[in-house]
Amino acid sequence: MSVLEWLIPPPPTEGERGFWSSVREALKGSHQDFTSGNLNRAILLLAIPMVLEMVLESLFAVTDVFWVGRLGANAVATVGITESMLALVFAIGLGVAMSTTAMVARRIGEKDPEDAAIAGVQAIMLGLVISLGIGIPAGIFAPELLRAMGASPEIVATGSGYARVALGGCGAIIMLFLNNAIFRGAGDAAIAMRLLWVSNIINLVLDPCLIFGIGPFPRMGVTGAAIATLTGRSIGVLYQFYRLLKGTERIHVLGRHVRMHFDVMARLLRVSLTGMLQFAIANASWIALVRIINLFGAAAVAGYTVAIRIVIFFILPAWGLSNAAATLVGQNLGAKKPDRAAKAVWQTGFYNMVFLGVIGIFFIVFATPTIRLFVNDPAVVPLAATALRIFSCGNVGYAYGMVMLQAFNGAGDTMTPTIVNFFGFWVLELPLAWLLAVKGNLHSEGVFLSIVVAQCSVAAAGIVLFRRGRWARQSI
Repeated sequence: MSVLEWLIPPPPTEGERGFWSSVREALKGSHQDFTSGNLNRAILLLAIPMVLEMVLESLFAVTDVFWVGRLGANAVATVGITESMLALVFAIGLGVAMSTTAMVARRIGEKDPEDAAIAGVQAIMLGLVISLGIGIPAGIFAPELLRAMGASPEIVATGSGYARVALGGCGAIIMLFLNNAIFRGAGDAAIAMRLLWVSNIINLVLDPCLIFGIGPFPRMGVTGAAIATLTGRSIGVLYQFYRLLKGTERIHVLGRHVRMHFDVMARLLRVSLTGMLQFAIANASWIALVRIINLFGAAAVAGYTVAIRIVIFFILPAWGLSNAAATLVGQNLGAKKPDRAAKAVWQTGFYNMVFLGVIGIFFIVFATPTIRLFVNDPAVVPLAATALRIFSCGNVGYAYGMVMLQAFNGAGDTMTPTIVNFFGFWVLELPLAWLLAVKGNLHSEGVFLSIVVAQCSVAAAGIVLFRRGRWARQSI
C-alpha cells in the first residue's frame, strides 16, 4: 500500500452509506412505514431520535445536580427528596403517556390518522386536568411534604422554595411526557427530540445564572435550579402544542378534533389507570427507599441522589430504545403483524443490553472520578461512588427488563407490568432493603443492593411473561 493510499481512506461501502443515510433520516424525521421493510432499519430510525430525546431529558437532572452540588449536602439532599416525591408525578405522566403511545401507534398502524389525532387530544385534556389537580395542592403544601419525607429542619429551610416550584410546576412534566408520547406513537420521534433541545438549552443557560446570580439575574440558590428547569420545560410544552396544530406527515390536530370523545376517553382511562398504577408502584418504592436511606443522614441521601442522577442519565437513553420497541409493537399489532412486533422486541432488548453493559463496566472502574465531576464533599463522594458501582452491576438486567415491560405497554397491556412491578418492588425490594440496611447493618449499601436484586428479578419475570404471547391479543 502506498503512502497516498494509506492517507486517503477508501470510499464507504454500500452498507456504510446506508447506515449514515439512515442516521441522517432519523435526525431529520423518517418517512418510513414502520410496519414493513427492514426491521433493523426501522429500529434505528425510531431509536436514534428517541435515545437522543431521553439523553436530553436526563440532562435536566444532571445539570441541576452539577450546579446544586456546589451548594452543599443539604441542597443536594433537597433535590433528592423532592425528586423522590416527583416520582409519583412521573408515574402519572408515564402511565398516561404509555397508554397514549399505544393508542396512537395502533391507529397509525391501522392507517387511521384521524382517530390517532382524536386519541391525542383526549390525552391532552386528561393531562391538563391531572396537572391542575396535583400541581396546586403540591405547591401550597411543599414544606409540609418535605417534613413528611423526614427532611431535617435545615433541609426544609433550604429547600422549601425549590420544592414549591418543582412540585407546583409538575404539570409541565406531565404535558411534556404526554405530547411527546403522541409524537412517538405516530412515529414522529425526531420532533420530540428537537423540542427537548429547545428546553435543555434554556435550562443549561438559566441554571447557573439563577443559582449563583450571574449577570442581571438574582442569586436564588437551589430554588433557581427549579425555576430554570420549569422555564425550559414550559417553553418546550408550548412548542409541542405549536407542532401538533401545525401538523406533521403522520398526525395533525385540527379544530374538529378538539372536543370530548367519551368512547375514546373511556378506553384511554381504562388503560391509563393501570399504567399510572404500574409506574406509581415502581416510583413510590423509590420514596420508601429514600425514607430508609434518610435514616443514615444527609450525606447518605446526597450520595444516593448524585449516583442515581448519573445512572438516570444513561438509563433514560436506554428507555429511549424501549420506547422504540413500544412504538413498533403498537404499529405492527395495528397492521396485524404480531411476529414482526415480537422480533422487534428481542432485537431491541439485545441492543439495549450491549449499551448498558458497556456503561456499567465503565462506572464500576471509574466510579470515583465520575462522582467527583459533580460533588467534592468528602462525606458524600465515597457513598456516591459505592452506590454507582452497585447500581452498575445490574445494568444488563435493567436493559432487558425495561424493553420487555415497554413491549407490554406498547401493546396496550398495562396490567402485566403493573403486577410485575408490585411483586418486584414492594414484595421483594422494600423488605430486602430494610433487612439489609437496618437488620443486616449494611446501612445505605443494603438499600443499593436491594435495588439491583429487584430490577434483575423484574427483568426475568418480564422475559418469561413476554414469551407466553398474551400481549399480542390485546385490544385497545
